[in-house]
Amino acid sequence: MQKRWNILPQNEDATRSLQAAIKINSTICSILVQRGITNFESAKAFFRPELSHLHSPWLMKDMDKAVERIIKAINQKEKIMVYGDYDVDGTTSVASMFQFIQSLHDSVEFYIPHRYKEGYGVSKIGIDYAKEQGHTLIISLDCGIKSADLIAYASTLGIDFIVCDHHLPDEIIPKAAAILNPKQRDCPYPYKELCGCGVGFKLMTALSEKLGLPDDQYLQYLDLVSIAIAADIVPVTGENRTLAYWGLQKVNSNPSTGIKALMELANAKTPMSLTNLVFVIAPRVNAAGRMDDAKKAVQLFIEKEITSATALAQLLHSDNSDRREADASITIDAMEMLKADPLNEQKKTTVLYNENWHKGVVGIVASRLIETYYRPTIILTRSGDYAAGSARSVAGFNLYEAVHACRQYLLGYGGHFAAAGMTLAIDQIENFKRAFEVVVTKSITPELLIPEIIINAEIQFSDITDKFYNIIKQMEPFGPDNMKPVFIARNVKDAGYTKVVKDLH
Repeated sequence: MQKRWNILPQNEDATRSLQAAIKINSTICSILVQRGITNFESAKAFFRPELSHLHSPWLMKDMDKAVERIIKAINQKEKIMVYGDYDVDGTTSVASMFQFIQSLHDSVEFYIPHRYKEGYGVSKIGIDYAKEQGHTLIISLDCGIKSADLIAYASTLGIDFIVCDHHLPDEIIPKAAAILNPKQRDCPYPYKELCGCGVGFKLMTALSEKLGLPDDQYLQYLDLVSIAIAADIVPVTGENRTLAYWGLQKVNSNPSTGIKALMELANAKTPMSLTNLVFVIAPRVNAAGRMDDAKKAVQLFIEKEITSATALAQLLHSDNSDRREADASITIDAMEMLKADPLNEQKKTTVLYNENWHKGVVGIVASRLIETYYRPTIILTRSGDYAAGSARSVAGFNLYEAVHACRQYLLGYGGHFAAAGMTLAIDQIENFKRAFEVVVTKSITPELLIPEIIINAEIQFSDITDKFYNIIKQMEPFGPDNMKPVFIARNVKDAGYTKVVKDLH
């Protein structure tokens, strides 16, 4: 596939100034400048992340209300439910918060909605269950900011909500006992890019401070926070970088029993990086919700006994094997459908439907197809009486806006810039498919249909020394907004010994 090379510009004055301050290779200084690191202080904070750099949790809007409501529930022996989504961010958030509350309070339960029976986020089934069990406080993690109606319904049943979320709020904010979300317009919290587990971590920090608990009471969950940061693809900058850095230290030195069992089962090599967490831990955790029930992911994360943890890890491993099988066979089916379409090459989108495809892997299949046909892609399958599916975008194209423009053909939809989900009547699939092609064709620019390689700097092979490599290593953990640097070297010739190794080169 053709690629677009984007060699980033160099700011020579800022690079010289930074090199004078920190005395390291000028090429690395130019990359640091590209990432907003321009002086000694910001370089020191970047290369030496300290937990003392984390902002006070009390800067977050409603933190005092959230802490007060939880302490009241503990003092009055109320039943508390910790509720979270079925993905990695949701399950790690629930596992850490559940254990933290359980260490202070006997009457606590966790709840993960079933992907297919209840769908994403807060569900009526979950609220009704909380009422049946006598819960009067629900702490929702990684969800809830868009659930104004359901939170109002819970209120009529005498159930309060504390919402810990990081998704963009709608115009209508739920009437909850407290809402912790740095993306609220009037929230003064300085760092806006925390994941759901990160917001939960802040609540645990504040509770620990208020109750005079030792730091380890919340720091012991840093391994779960780093897994959430890796899997949720949030920027690895500022606080996320600090949390990921120290979370990885814990993963590599003293992981919780469940994480250790999962790593052993996957034959994971240490030290683990954020990339390893994305490819080793995250798929196995996500597979639980995709193929079956994500509750077992939380059970794994909270399990203290190694034999039980290994048995649970085996279940997740098995779900992941099923997921891989389903995703491989559906990808082959989908590719054959595209090859059989005489108009395929002219299209700016891919929209495919097959009623027998597994709903849990359609998003993964959409991403796989983009590797071959680089364009906005939607994979649909049957869900009850309707069609449901997942959409994935190409870099730089606002997929959510394109889906929103076709909403007249949809029963429901949601998502963000790069990914979306939707439900529609089966007899509307063709209409939606045509409308989506028209909208994307009008709005996408030709270069967005060619994958881009972002190149940070030009180097000579003679620049690559041990010292150069060691400083690059210290730029870890890598992730969005702090990606592994990509270099270009010119006038390089093939010495004649290169060869293609099988098909996985």
